[in-house]
Amino acid sequence: MGQPKQTSSVTPLRAMRRVVCFTAFGTLLFGQTAALAQSATLQSATSRAVSSENNRATTGAASETGLDDESDGSATPAANSAAANADDAQRPAIPDAQSGDDITGSILDEDMRRLNTREARIDETPPVRRAGESASTAETPGIPIGTFVLRPSVTQSINTETTKDGNTRQRRAFLETDAAATLTSDWGRHQLTVTSEGAWQRNISGEGEEQPSFKVNGDLRLDLPDDAVAHLTAGYNFYREDTDDPDAIADATQQSDVQEFTAGASVQRDFGILRGTTALALNRSIYSDATLANGTTLALSDRNQTTGTLRGRVGYELSPALIPFIEATIGRTIYDETRDSAGYERSGHSYGAKAGVEVDLGEKLKGEVGVGYERADFEDSRLASIDTATLDASLLWSPIRGTDVNLDLQTSIQPSTTAGESGYVSHALTTTVTHQLRDNLVGTMIGGVIWRDYPTDSTINDELVYTAATGLTWNINRYLDLTSTLGYELTTRKDGDDSQQFRAGVGLKLKR
Repeated sequence: MGQPKQTSSVTPLRAMRRVVCFTAFGTLLFGQTAALAQSATLQSATSRAVSSENNRATTGAASETGLDDESDGSATPAANSAAANADDAQRPAIPDAQSGDDITGSILDEDMRRLNTREARIDETPPVRRAGESASTAETPGIPIGTFVLRPSVTQSINTETTKDGNTRQRRAFLETDAAATLTSDWGRHQLTVTSEGAWQRNISGEGEEQPSFKVNGDLRLDLPDDAVAHLTAGYNFYREDTDDPDAIADATQQSDVQEFTAGASVQRDFGILRGTTALALNRSIYSDATLANGTTLALSDRNQTTGTLRGRVGYELSPALIPFIEATIGRTIYDETRDSAGYERSGHSYGAKAGVEVDLGEKLKGEVGVGYERADFEDSRLASIDTATLDASLLWSPIRGTDVNLDLQTSIQPSTTAGESGYVSHALTTTVTHQLRDNLVGTMIGGVIWRDYPTDSTINDELVYTAATGLTWNINRYLDLTSTLGYELTTRKDGDDSQQFRAGVGLKLKR
């Protein structure tokens, strides 16, 4: 006999069974907690696929055999769904799992998932470890003042000085108090830096002129759009003129006190591989009266002057470490009095040009070197013009870690106030070597020479000034240093007596 034909009453039962199965499966699926929902997404999809396959297989088998076992057909997907959810509950959640990711069942980073991670070559250089900050280079925490940080220091020292000028010898012992401070802004953009330093001396024995000084400078850096940086500067400098200065008053018991006021503005901008700089600087000098040996005073107001200088520079960036440049300057000097006490008009103009190169090799070498020409003209026809070739250099070299060599070479025209004299050309070379002898001990050596080159028709002979000094700084702790200095200066002249000065001192420096 053939198989009995199925009646129409079987179709509703099948539909009801499928509705019950998917309803139960959906209830279990969406009844999971929010923490397991994301991790169970892939597993639930797999379970649904398996359940669907089993359901289709069971339904197909039942259809072929003509049997409609409702209990077996409905229990199979429910059991599979329960088993799938039980496995999901035991597996940890993998956040942000993507459909294409390899799920391993544990939280692994990208490197641990790779089976064939990269091995470094045997000859590969390991990363360089930076040396820890030593006591001599550690910066003090400073004093927070609003959005600024103030780092002050005070040094108290006792010194001895011997001065010999021809057959005249003077000795003195004096106390010197040196104070310095740096105020730096802590802004997200722009920066203001103010530095100041001063020295006050008091003789405790012997004879000799005290040399007080004070200096303060401010620099406001403005970060402008289009790769432009502007600087606004201002400063004040007070010092007493040295007895060895060519313009010093002979036989004066106290030389003139000099006050200098400075102000300036500059803008630097990059134009691709070109770098342009424009700067304007103003300088105002005021001289007080000098005290003579007989107790009278000599007015020096005829030396008061104001100087303005305009400078322009264009650099070509061969690389970030090498930038050749050309520079031109023009200046104007105006004296308060049209004629000085000797009847000379000393106001005039100055011109200069030079070419050089900027070097920046990081910590090893940075600075610039330039050669050029400079000229100064005076309104009084009796004062001859002064011109000279110039060689300027400012380099900071670190041959080895812990050793810094600072080389400074400057050529400049210095006007004179001596009757009938235009001035002289100054060639100054200074070298400073700083070496970290130990973690908390730093040694410093300074050597320099100044050549004062007067014109050939001048009545004043050339002078050479040699300087040498050495010092040690022992960092007792971050806030206290022990300092010692030893210095010597020799001034030689073709005609006239040489002069010498010897100085030694020891002191304590307190910093915050």
